[in-house]
Amino acid sequence: MASDFGKYDSKSIDMNKAGRDVYDAIIVGGGHNGLTAAAYLARGGLSALVVERREIVGGCCVTEEIAPGCRVSTTSYIASMLRPEVISELRLAEHGLRMIPCDPAIQVPFPDGQVVPWWANRDRAKAEFAKISKKDAERFVEVDDRLKKLARYLQPFFMEPPPEIDASSIAGWTGLFRMGKRFRGISNAEIAQLISFLTGSLGEFLDLNYASEKIKTMFLANNVYGKHGGPYQPGTAIGLLFHLLSGGEHELQGFYGHVMGGMGSITQALAASGKKLGVEIRTSSPVARIEVRGGRANTVVLEDGAEIRGRMILSNCDPKRTFLKMIEARDLPEDFLSAVRGIKMDGPCAKVNFVLAEEPKFTGTSPKATALERTFYTLVPSLEFAERCYDIAKFGEIPEELWVDCVVSSNADDSLAPPGKHILTCFVQYVPYKLREGNWDEKREALGDRVVKKIAEYAPNVPASILARQVLTPLDLERTYGLTEGNIFHGDLRLEQLFFMRPVAGWSQYRTPIRGLYLCGAGAHPGGGVTGAPGRNCALQALRDWKKGWFKQAA
Repeated sequence: MASDFGKYDSKSIDMNKAGRDVYDAIIVGGGHNGLTAAAYLARGGLSALVVERREIVGGCCVTEEIAPGCRVSTTSYIASMLRPEVISELRLAEHGLRMIPCDPAIQVPFPDGQVVPWWANRDRAKAEFAKISKKDAERFVEVDDRLKKLARYLQPFFMEPPPEIDASSIAGWTGLFRMGKRFRGISNAEIAQLISFLTGSLGEFLDLNYASEKIKTMFLANNVYGKHGGPYQPGTAIGLLFHLLSGGEHELQGFYGHVMGGMGSITQALAASGKKLGVEIRTSSPVARIEVRGGRANTVVLEDGAEIRGRMILSNCDPKRTFLKMIEARDLPEDFLSAVRGIKMDGPCAKVNFVLAEEPKFTGTSPKATALERTFYTLVPSLEFAERCYDIAKFGEIPEELWVDCVVSSNADDSLAPPGKHILTCFVQYVPYKLREGNWDEKREALGDRVVKKIAEYAPNVPASILARQVLTPLDLERTYGLTEGNIFHGDLRLEQLFFMRPVAGWSQYRTPIRGLYLCGAGAHPGGGVTGAPGRNCALQALRDWKKGWFKQAA
């Protein structure tokens, strides 16, 4: 597949030529977290090399051409939580990053023809919701204030290693004390609410607070993306808080942004920032294994047999790919390996991308709506629908009725397609990674057909306007983008796999049982999404260890 973002491919740069004999740091995987980590390590004075298996950098944060002149954010598609620290400290705006707010941030068309937008301005959103239920609109303001306050308690944990839960060590007690200070001033009621969000279900929370099914669906449309479990599954309420963590250059809570040039503009800016700081990048360089000698990771072996030595190695790959495929089992403790094998992956989502001959016309959209206001539509009619969809998928079936998130990205950025053509990118859930019958190579086009059928219920002109279609099943996400079991978060976002339990208990601070090997991808704290937080946090942890003199004699 061709890419318009070839600035850092193997044909256009000389970074694929032999570099140093030994690097201070080698980063395995050029996804956004790997590029972020590399840039921070170089900023800290270390020589850093990124080795990427594909011909382009970006991982799942890329813009790719799917038809001549037609570019799409093939996997990740909206920037909602990209960390302000990463944007400012790495000067990404100077390297071409530009985002505009999604407004409305969410828009749900209902089967009765009504389209309900969730405007970025809260007063405007309240007025829109009041057309459905005045009582729920008033309640919306109260709940929004409460959620944002709780999210602010969680915010600091996003940008630092989780505490070590070890009451037998000074470090453990220090970490617990630091965590306790973050909650200074929190009330008993807020503690109870926070625990409820961490353990409770989204559906139960919405049933408790709202009467209108449409208002409940608006909140559903903003949550449980890429997660296992329907809205009534325990642990699904936490998404309400995660999506209110700040993002974007202005550090706005609940920010949603369209990236000009597609999501690949983020990773191109990260690569450019890293290059300016001295980072080397080698594409088309798949890693076969990470060598461990004397209990220390110090060599990356490529599939072509080339060996590259480093004083430390950071893996941007998911935990299962890193520890079960790149490391010899004899080099890891058996209990650690057992815990990694138990990480819940089994990705529940897919992507379908289209080039269209005309703009989708969603029934019920105001004739006065601007192009930006005709960009984002979430096709999920109710909580019951979503729960039923998940129940079907969890047993290995592809639901006839799918939850489809639609972004007419060419309405936000007309540079993505030639005049007269339009880009529609669709996130799809719930679908199984493991099919009960058949395989994804056989079922791929059937999935695409069901997505088209669902869209046609709301935008009848779409089927006849399709010029090109790309279907990425969970298996394609694994094969093409290196996501084990097609999991976009490198491990499901569930309570037992978050905070000090991510990736596994006892190893949440980016270090691993192998000295000199770190995990910098979404499988580490705080998890998935295009945030840059795991990459930044891991790099700063590695730099702290570097300053302690841990790597003076390495490699």
